[in-house]
Amino acid sequence: MLVQAHSFQPSPAFLFHIHRQNPIISRPLHFNVSWLNGVAKWQSRRSKCRVMRVSASEEQSSSFNVGKNRKVVEHLSLLKTKEDLSDEEEKDMLDFLYTTQYQMGGILSISLGRISNQNAENYSHAVYMRFQRKDDLEKFYERPFYLGVLKEHVFPYCHGLLNVDYESEVEDDIYPIFRKGEEFSYGVEFMLLISFVENATEPVKDALASLQSLAMGFPSLIVQSTQGQNFNLSSQEYTHGVVIRFRSFEAFQLFKGSTEYKDLWRTKFEMITRRTLSVYFTVDPVGTEVM
Repeated sequence: MLVQAHSFQPSPAFLFHIHRQNPIISRPLHFNVSWLNGVAKWQSRRSKCRVMRVSASEEQSSSFNVGKNRKVVEHLSLLKTKEDLSDEEEKDMLDFLYTTQYQMGGILSISLGRISNQNAENYSHAVYMRFQRKDDLEKFYERPFYLGVLKEHVFPYCHGLLNVDYESEVEDDIYPIFRKGEEFSYGVEFMLLISFVENATEPVKDALASLQSLAMGFPSLIVQSTQGQNFNLSSQEYTHGVVIRFRSFEAFQLFKGSTEYKDLWRTKFEMITRRTLSVYFTVDPVGTEVM
């Protein structure tokens, strides 16, 4: 289950401030949501996920086009919810987290939802946000509205929270920056957190560059990939973060199971990695219109 949302049409300078009254969206349990052609689409949790057939030889557009890049700031948050979390409680928590984008400027894109895979640290939900700059993220952390959402609608249901923030670059174009367009309306969002050993600066750079290069080599499987060093001083369990948007669950499986990826991990990452955490959730635009 996943929520995928995008900001509204930005100004030429890619700055926006959204103010919306009564932002909570009423929708049936349990849900997926995405923005497609300006319309919010919700999907029941019990519906099957859409799988898109792809092959490595297909020619598809992606956000890896060579050209001028623009810096963005990625914010990843993982939540451990209580085991007996009800559908209503989950809906309340995700609703309020989702609508933070309407209460403050600087959020370029947001997605959140229930993690699909089992993980060693038992995180159950993930939140992804993209900000224009570090200052916007710092203001976000301090905003009374966000602090109120955590106090009243997140912490009552959660017993663990992990934040990872990093700066990266994407193509300097509206669609990859705001994660807009049809190719961002479905697929799989993959988050990889890595803790590298100390004093391995050059091997770490080489490993991450090799991973990015490999991702760029599979445009029929991957829409966008970002990575960077975690600068969140209050949460240093992991030194780096990676976010990859795959075109489908099948594309995700093909990439993770490929010889190229396995060899890259074995030769570039294993010797310099202390611990990792990977989670993913699916994105599907099929659902019921509510807006």
